[in-house]
Amino acid sequence: MFETRLTHVASLVEAVLHDILSDAARSGEIARPARLLGAMRHGVLGGGKRLRPLLVVEAAGLFGVAEAQALRAGAALELVHCYSLVHDDLPAMDDDDLRRGQPTVHRAYDEATAILAGDALQTLAFEVMADGAVHADPQVRAELVLLLARATGLGGMAGGQMLDLEAEGRFAGGTPLALAEAEIRQLQAMKTGALIRFACVAGAVLGGARGTERASLEAYGATIGLAFQIADDLIDHEGDASSAGKATGKDAARGKGTLVSLHGAAWARAELARLVAVAEGHLAPFGSRAGTLGAAARFIAFRQV
Repeated sequence: MFETRLTHVASLVEAVLHDILSDAARSGEIARPARLLGAMRHGVLGGGKRLRPLLVVEAAGLFGVAEAQALRAGAALELVHCYSLVHDDLPAMDDDDLRRGQPTVHRAYDEATAILAGDALQTLAFEVMADGAVHADPQVRAELVLLLARATGLGGMAGGQMLDLEAEGRFAGGTPLALAEAEIRQLQAMKTGALIRFACVAGAVLGGARGTERASLEAYGATIGLAFQIADDLIDHEGDASSAGKATGKDAARGKGTLVSLHGAAWARAELARLVAVAEGHLAPFGSRAGTLGAAARFIAFRQV
C-alpha cells in the first residue's frame, strides 16, 4: 500500500534530518546557536509527508541505488523545500500563521529568526548534497548540486514565487493581474513543479541513467508537479484549515489566478485524472518496478490534504 511506503520512507528521512539538525557542531562550524537551530527544527521536523524524498528514493531505486544514498539526497531536497515554506509564510510573502497544523516559524519565534532559519536551511541543503555520503563520485554530486540550484533559484522556485507575487498585484498598484492559462502553467511549473521534477531527475542522476530513462523520469516529474499544484489549489478552493493544516481560501481572497479558478473544480478533477494517466504513461518503460511511483501520482492528484 502506497501510504505505508510513504510513512516508512518519511520515518527514515526524519531520522536523517534529526541527525543533520543535531546539537553538535560539524567540522568547519564554530557553533550552532540554540535559537536558530530551534527555529530550523521547528520548520523541518515533526511534520510533512516527505513526498519529495520518497520520489528521490523510488526513482533511484529503479537503478539499484542504495537507499541510504538516496535518503541523503532526499533529505537535502527536503531542507530546501522546508526553507521555502518558512520564507513563504513570512508577512512579506503569504503572511500565514499556520503550517502543518502548527504555528509558522515567524509566529513561534520572530520574523528575523525565521529569515535566518530559512537562509541556514537552504545553505545546509547544499552542504548535505555536496557531501560524499550522497555519492562517491564528485561529478555526480556536482551535477546534483547544479540541478538543485537551478530548480531552486531564478529560473525555478524563487522565480516562480516572484511571478506569483506579481500576479497578486503586489507591484502593480495593488490590482491582481489576469493571467492567461499558459502564464499560470509556467508560474506553477517554476514555483511548485521545479523541485518535484528535480526529485525524479535526482534519482536518475544517482543511478547514472541517461537518455530515454532519464527523460521519462523528468517528464513524469513535470506531470506530477502540475498535478500537485492543481490538487493544492483545489484543496484551497474547497477545503478547510482544520483538515488542510494551513489556511485555506487564500487564493480567492487575493484574486490569485489558478487553473481551478480559471476552469472550475469539475475541470480540475478531470484534468487530474488525465495527468495521472499521462504520468503512468511516462513510467511505462520501467514496468512493474515503477509501481510505487505510479501510486505516488495517484496519491498526489487525489489527496484531500
